[in-house]
Amino acid sequence: MFGRSHVKVILIGNSGVGKSVLMNQYVNHRFTNQYRATIGADFLTKEVQIDKKTITVQIWDTAGTERFQSLGTALYRGSDCCLLVFDITSPSSFLAIDFWRKEFLVQADPPDPAHFPFVVLANKMDLTDRQVPQQQVQDWCKAFNALYFETSAKDVINVDEAFQSAIKLALKNQKESSLSEMNPIQLSSVRSDAVPKTSHACSC
Repeated sequence: MFGRSHVKVILIGNSGVGKSVLMNQYVNHRFTNQYRATIGADFLTKEVQIDKKTITVQIWDTAGTERFQSLGTALYRGSDCCLLVFDITSPSSFLAIDFWRKEFLVQADPPDPAHFPFVVLANKMDLTDRQVPQQQVQDWCKAFNALYFETSAKDVINVDEAFQSAIKLALKNQKESSLSEMNPIQLSSVRSDAVPKTSHACSC
């Protein structure tokens, strides 16, 4: 388990918040203004260096519409970190991240949901008509222990930083999950060794 050199991160949020363009900017260093709704899901891979180790990152971009929610279990399972994306000009997209977080935890069913890593991306920072106050986002992230980045795929603001942080959290989550899987076995072994063996020798 410790030797795994790949992680899976997933972007979720309402349609139109910029999940696809963030993924493409990070992986391909490419931006387009042409909006194309993701059908079901899409993914890209990228190799990165983390602590002198090569990590293959699989980044999943999901459709933000209700008609594709039935795909959630298959898409979310196996994720090591989840990026919740909203549009700073759309208050409803920010309010929706609470729904998406709960939906992810139900569908992905991680072993330790209380400590599963989430990263919140306040996207489209290149736009001037911001309608979601920064303090409101910070308060939400504090309540759910989530990292927070203000991003723009167009102006390349905090894109690399956000994904690099998500990857590091994903690796940490993998390691902690591995430890939690190993500990019951190790504990059982220690306990069995600690129990004195019954002596069959007669002391009379």
